[in-house]
Amino acid sequence: MTAGVNGPEPVRRRDAQRNRDLLVAAARAVFAEQGLDAPLDVIARRAGVGNATLYRNFPTRAALVDEVFQDALTGTMAAGEQARTVEDGWTGLLGYLEAVFAGLAADRGTNDLMTTHLEGVASLEAVHAHNRETVDVLLRRGRDQGTVRADVTTEDLLLALAALGRTVPALTVADPDAWRRPLALFLDGLRPSPAMSKLPQPPLTAAQLGTVLTELGPHQD
Repeated sequence: MTAGVNGPEPVRRRDAQRNRDLLVAAARAVFAEQGLDAPLDVIARRAGVGNATLYRNFPTRAALVDEVFQDALTGTMAAGEQARTVEDGWTGLLGYLEAVFAGLAADRGTNDLMTTHLEGVASLEAVHAHNRETVDVLLRRGRDQGTVRADVTTEDLLLALAALGRTVPALTVADPDAWRRPLALFLDGLRPSPAMSKLPQPPLTAAQLGTVLTELGPHQD
């Protein structure tokens, strides 16, 4: 066996893994503080490595985001699975959305992920698909049970939640639980009522909703 195999090469592999771990930890902290638009050179400096090392490990922002959040987002999917087991659609929807918004309030990066659209993040695409399916199941159950107004679509709810979710970081500056009040007011609007008006305009299609979420950001390369 050569000296290269026994000596420098394992050391280089350990150094490379250490740098990758430092970058992931730094990105997790910076994204939580500043959101997904945070400059990548800030992450490199926080990790104590150069920009070249960052791009060697993560050629794109999407690749870094995927690495940072692929495990954290499993909590949202677990909350969705739990909500689907609740027989009362309204109760399941309330519990699920409270869990989702608690996550949006706790982490700015998670907020960006759940309320916008970022291309190329495999774990995010899976979570968005699961979130849409969960909302669809719970809304349909609520409509069938008469606890949700019949004209509310999945796209209606996802759009409104994305818009409200974008305000959560600002709301938490005033009070960590300030988001609970506007969420409760919004959810009351989903309930059938003799005083409810006919909704203007047709609902967005799934494709139109995707366009809107993309426009919400983040946009930095």
